[in-house]
This record gives sequence, structure tokens and C-alpha cells, in this order.
Amino acid sequence: MNNLLKPTFDWIKNDYDTNRFRFCIELLAWAISIGCSITMAVTVPSPPLLILYPIWITGCALYAWAAYTRKSFGMLANYLLLVAIDTIGLLRMVL
Repeated sequence: MNNLLKPTFDWIKNDYDTNRFRFCIELLAWAISIGCSITMAVTVPSPPLLILYPIWITGCALYAWAAYTRKSFGMLANYLLLVAIDTIGLLRMVL
């Protein structure tokens, strides 16, 4: 089993060693994403969207920044679009 997972752990370690700040930002964005998803699942049918939307948008913006620093156009486009869509949704909800 160790031989199966070693390349993955080496890749994670290399990613951390290459850019520790970005690694931590991506880890934070991942935690935000999971936290929002769990909160949504636990609180349906009435999730606290006024609280979750800004947190989710922040996580997507963090992912977009990380994608930009990785020069990953697909990821950057995805997360910028999510930021735009969800910001519009938030604005429609509060205005």
C-alpha cells in the first residue's frame, strides 16, 4: 500500500515545498468548500445563504488566485465564473 500512495504523498510534499503560501491558501479554500457543502446538506431546505454565499465566494476567489499562480487557465476561468455567478446571486438576494 505504501508503494501505491508514495507518489501521491511525494507530489503533495513537492507542491508544499514549491509554494507554501499557495498550498495553504488552497487548503483553506478546500476547507471553505467542504464546510459550505456540509452546512448546506445539514440545513436544507433552509440553508443560511446570507452567511454561506460570501464565504463560498471567498473560497472561489482564493481558488482563482491559486489557479492564476499555477498558470491554469481552465481552473482560473472556472473559479472566476463561479465568483461572478455567485456574486450576482448574492446581490439579487440582498437587493
